Amino acid sequence: MQHLQHDFADHFPDLCLDWRAAKAPAPQIVCLNEPLAHELGLDPSWLRSPEGIGFLCGTHLTEGAQPVAMGYAGHQFGQFSPRLGDGRALLLGEMRDGAGKLRDIHLKGSGPTAFSRGGDGWGAFGPMLREYLVSEAMHALGVPTTRSLAVISTGRAIARERVVPGALLVRVANSHIRIGSFQYAQLTGGEELVCKLAEYTRNRHYPDAADAREVFHHALDAQLATVAQWMRLGFIHGVLNTDNTTLSGETIDYGPCAFMDEFNEHAVFSSIDHSGRYRYHNQPHIIGWNFARLAEAMLPTFAADPDEAVGFAQQTMNTFQERWRKAHNSERCRAIGVEYSEDNAKLADEFYELIGKANPDLTSAHRALVDAAVRDRHTIAAPGVDTARSPVNVLARQLGDTAPAREWIARWLNHAPSPHALARLHPMIIPRNHLVEDALSSATDGDLEPFHQLLHAVTHPFGKKHPPEFLKPAPREFSATYQTFCGT
Repeated sequence: MQHLQHDFADHFPDLCLDWRAAKAPAPQIVCLNEPLAHELGLDPSWLRSPEGIGFLCGTHLTEGAQPVAMGYAGHQFGQFSPRLGDGRALLLGEMRDGAGKLRDIHLKGSGPTAFSRGGDGWGAFGPMLREYLVSEAMHALGVPTTRSLAVISTGRAIARERVVPGALLVRVANSHIRIGSFQYAQLTGGEELVCKLAEYTRNRHYPDAADAREVFHHALDAQLATVAQWMRLGFIHGVLNTDNTTLSGETIDYGPCAFMDEFNEHAVFSSIDHSGRYRYHNQPHIIGWNFARLAEAMLPTFAADPDEAVGFAQQTMNTFQERWRKAHNSERCRAIGVEYSEDNAKLADEFYELIGKANPDLTSAHRALVDAAVRDRHTIAAPGVDTARSPVNVLARQLGDTAPAREWIARWLNHAPSPHALARLHPMIIPRNHLVEDALSSATDGDLEPFHQLLHAVTHPFGKKHPPEFLKPAPREFSATYQTFCGT
């Protein structure tokens, strides 16, 4: 197998601390992502051996490895914390995948570090499985995301609301460079360290960028494209702090995340988001707020003259609404199967206005587009008349069964949307909250079969051979009271 590199640790000793994972009492593999292992040049059969399990736990590393706890700051729910960092995590190092790209190998739940801030440093079984399942589902859905290589049960009992089994997650990312990384660099090393981190980010993620200004533009656009996909899927991150916003554009940290069933622009599920700061509709605006904080940290990289640097930052952030509008409209046009244009964006907006009034199950409404696009040309029924087998009438009901809905469908069909393209975009299945909670509860109690069934389904989201109960939204009484938690 290939050896771990320590590229970030070599470049940034001031942004990390040498650290070692705590020994797990009785480690066992619960989930192993064999396709991802092959992608990284790792032999799954070796990973299942005692030596390989030790590697995944961070206690039996390849020669020359240099695991570190990464330091970063962050605005958490708007309040600045100058020193956060990996309180229960370690960057084991990097590997080059089959395409030659450098990928981070990172642990969560590997024990306390100097950044722990009073936490115990361990990971609970349920939250580690949640991140594995949801991150791999997001990858299958085509959303830029960190990946999950493995979940290891540690044999350690840990105290949360009750005593639960401990576990750690092995996470893979294009990098763990966050907005909070730049904030920490600015505080600890000033201009020189910030400039060095900006250049490293350029080389690692945006080598075609001419300078730090272009890095900022690329990172902003990458994050906006990712959030636009979240919005289409009804995904709510739940904790969009600056330390959870990457420069690569990858989705990171699946703590109090959730997917909407019934469409609601103001949906918020996180138990700690009391003001709804990170609710569904506010996610793009928070990304803008976060990037304003990045601009503040990166000012020295924009220009030697402070006034010029501030001018660039202000000018760029003034374009935020237009950048978001373009990313959002492009994704919405893709969602209804039409080319992006201003006129088609209006057509897409009308679709989502109907969605907003009817409040259907969002996944089912999108799938209704797929079937209706087959253009079977059944007559669209008058209000209250049910030709249940007609796909266009199924779509009409999803949109409220109104005259405006039927008129919109007629205009949309005239664009000849491709049912094949729509079928490749809109999933049959997502990680619905009630299914996730049931699977995690069973797994924590010792029965992993429901988890593995759901994992298989959500990592094959466009197939039709799934249990019927996996395709249905949660009962409304479940969604009305559902809360998610950080799982720390």
